[in-house]
Amino acid sequence: MLRLSDGVRSTYSGDGAVILDVKRGQIFRFNLTGSRILQLLRSGAEESEIACMLVREFSADPATAESDTNAFLAALRQNALIEPRPQR
Repeated sequence: MLRLSDGVRSTYSGDGAVILDVKRGQIFRFNLTGSRILQLLRSGAEESEIACMLVREFSADPATAESDTNAFLAALRQNALIEPRPQR
């Protein structure tokens, strides 16, 4: 399970989301789909659940939703915006 990194602050609007990485002083802007993925991560959704939710909510093709979700999460990891949730 993933979560937003500790040094990340976010805000959401009807147009998408903006994330500030306070450790590196970088700002990232996301469209509605990216914003929804971030909200799902924040709510505790598993990676495998996210693509399914996008298929339902955006009427996306399942294969495209899975591929795009994986690519988006990889980009978030590469920029250290997400990290594994600590085990309880």
